[in-house]
Amino acid sequence: AFTLAETLIVMGIIGVVAALTLPNLNSSTGEKEKVTKLQKIYSNLQDAFGRAVAVYGPLDEWCTNVSEDCSKKVGERITEFMKVSKVCGLETNKGCFSDKSYFMDKSGYDDGEDTYDNEYKVILADGTSLSFGFMDAELGYVFFDIDGPNKGDSTYNKDLFLFEYDKKGELVPSGSGSSGDYNPYHFLYGYAGTAWIIQNGNMDYLKVGSDGKCPDGIKLNWTTKTTCK
Repeated sequence: AFTLAETLIVMGIIGVVAALTLPNLNSSTGEKEKVTKLQKIYSNLQDAFGRAVAVYGPLDEWCTNVSEDCSKKVGERITEFMKVSKVCGLETNKGCFSDKSYFMDKSGYDDGEDTYDNEYKVILADGTSLSFGFMDAELGYVFFDIDGPNKGDSTYNKDLFLFEYDKKGELVPSGSGSSGDYNPYHFLYGYAGTAWIIQNGNMDYLKVGSDGKCPDGIKLNWTTKTTCK
């Protein structure tokens, strides 16, 4: 039998251990959920692209110039084969995205997709925000927030990600083709996290310092050291 004092001490120790452990468990679970959702979005987008091409023909025949109308046509035809809960279209400040997109180190921000009138924006039934637009005459993009405009922290490579597509309709995660050591710049101010997650199945780039090293001192690499474990 334990005395009351001994029982209280044991309960206190358990409480301290739980307080130290649960935040890490929640963080890990959250990251795994994001990885799974990103992989699902990638699969759904590829399926929707394929279905749209089957109905409307090759993507490079849908429109001939970079314009708002082209973004709208591509967005409408792709999302026709996805479950959409809200359409903001080319209109601005309609709530499909946050009005700011933050850098991963919180050193600054860009204007959010909700402020652009040259991108076709929707929210899917699962809460994901999608935005379709063009970088130039040969390269388009699908920008997305995996938990929508009212959740998360609207931060690159945490909940904001990017896919790119060429006029042939091939969809690739931003950062694809990267090799060698982890480059912090590509994650702080770019969208390399999209390719990292699709390729490596984790978000361990969030665990490294500015030198690209994990807490154990090992530096992440795109092919040979893809996890901090």
